[in-house]
Amino acid sequence: METAQQKLALVTGGGSGIGLAIAEKFVQHGIKTVIVGRDPQKLEAARGQLGDLCVPVTGDLNDLASIPALVQAITEQHGPIHVLVNNAGINMKKEFLEVTDEDFQRILLTNLSAVFALSREVTKGMVARGGGSVINISSMASQYGIPKVIAYTASKSAIEGMTRAMAVELSPKGIRVNCIAPGFIATDMSAKALNSDPERKNKALSRTPMGELGKPADIGDAAVFLASEGAKYITGVVLPVDGGNSIGF
Repeated sequence: METAQQKLALVTGGGSGIGLAIAEKFVQHGIKTVIVGRDPQKLEAARGQLGDLCVPVTGDLNDLASIPALVQAITEQHGPIHVLVNNAGINMKKEFLEVTDEDFQRILLTNLSAVFALSREVTKGMVARGGGSVINISSMASQYGIPKVIAYTASKSAIEGMTRAMAVELSPKGIRVNCIAPGFIATDMSAKALNSDPERKNKALSRTPMGELGKPADIGDAAVFLASEGAKYITGVVLPVDGGNSIGF
């Protein structure tokens, strides 16, 4: 059995927010973690915060054609990827009737097509080695209807369906595929959105039985668990980490 020290994780969008929190938890557990993003300064700042086990790699996952070479370069430099966390995602708040075809496709490209292409390339190596873990990040938007985020909702609902389809195909080959559905998590991005909209914030908290926003570290803890031996018989699940929001009234 491999030790934690030999494990390599790849976290997309690992330079900030939830991605950074996941990378931080992995590093704390002795897992070497490659963080991929478009902003080299953000990635370097993350490495400064997390230390030598954190490896920043600049890449644009929207350039689908570049993904195979990116995965190959990471594997050649740092070894086989044992854990893939598809965290990178973008959102856009816009009235349904005002969303253009371009708007819709732009969100799907980042949140769905890039996740598919990266997962395909990374799991090729996992299949060859007979093991690995993929963790997708969805959203409450896939659990119920939230206004003004139609493209984001479509992409995250697709991620959950894709998690199940991938799990059924890849689990016989030793690869577990799971998904985390974060609730209202206090990040810079969400804080800005919620603090500028007190009504939305109160609504979010009032239907969260635990009565408070989650922390990015809560998602990091769930990712560490799903990537670990402790979850060796778990595949194809969507795990809400949301303080009960998805069942709250």
